[in-house]
Amino acid sequence: MSRIHEALKKAAQERSAQIAAGAAPSFLEVADAPRTAVPLRELDEPTVPMRIPAEGPSFLRYEDLIKSCASPKWKTDARMNVFEGGDDGHVGAERFRTLRSRLYQISGTRPLRRVVVTSSVPAEGKTFVAANLAQSIVRQPDRKVLLIDADLRASRLHQVLGAPRTPGLSDYLRGEADEFKVVQKGSDSHLCLIPAGTEASNPSELLLNDRMKRLLELMTPIFDWIIIDTPPALPVHDASMMADLCDGVLFVIRAGATDHELAVKAAAGFEDKNLLGVVLNRVDGDAGYGGYYYSYPAGEESKK
Repeated sequence: MSRIHEALKKAAQERSAQIAAGAAPSFLEVADAPRTAVPLRELDEPTVPMRIPAEGPSFLRYEDLIKSCASPKWKTDARMNVFEGGDDGHVGAERFRTLRSRLYQISGTRPLRRVVVTSSVPAEGKTFVAANLAQSIVRQPDRKVLLIDADLRASRLHQVLGAPRTPGLSDYLRGEADEFKVVQKGSDSHLCLIPAGTEASNPSELLLNDRMKRLLELMTPIFDWIIIDTPPALPVHDASMMADLCDGVLFVIRAGATDHELAVKAAAGFEDKNLLGVVLNRVDGDAGYGGYYYSYPAGEESKK
């Protein structure tokens, strides 16, 4: 079908073989990479990309936003943050740095600033991936990242960061709060968050609101990356709608838990929406934060 399909099939086959052999699950081996792929050893210290100029006038400066937005004290959940305590040598931290490097590599070939993170069904680790990818990026000098919790049905990003849930995205989309009220900056780094906000009875309708597009257009010029956590793709269409407003999609699958056919079906729905790749989460059952297998539809593959 595609390299995405091949990666999913390979992941399922290798995990089954490991279990049958009685061995502890380990990081999946990577299929032979094409000549255009960058070896992993060259990605240990990724090159910081040049800031992309804004596509048009910006009516908001980062400095003004930070001065006026909320600054609550975040209490990050250490179980969900591989960078907690400054332990950048943790195996999970290294894998997120590699994922970061791969995204930089793609951004050197085409515009890539707004990234959707989704999965096929709940509990596959999309929020974990979104939060730690953002943490890996802001650890580079002067990198500014905005995390948006667009999972208005079952929001969790605020829990991972230990941040208030309200006011947030739903309040902005209803017109009840402006950007200065919904953006939070709760740490010393350039990491900002727009939480989900108050509960919404009509999340899909809110995300279709023109205010969602306006918010992204307002924030894109002042952040290097905008990472958006969305609901799983199969139960609802929210992720697909958000993908239409973004530059690419990361698809998260939990090893040993996600049904292969469901994963293939869900991932296939994003192949015409700039699907960047698949992150296979928790490959190694013995590792505290799991491992990642990262596959690129354009032919670039990396063990992640």
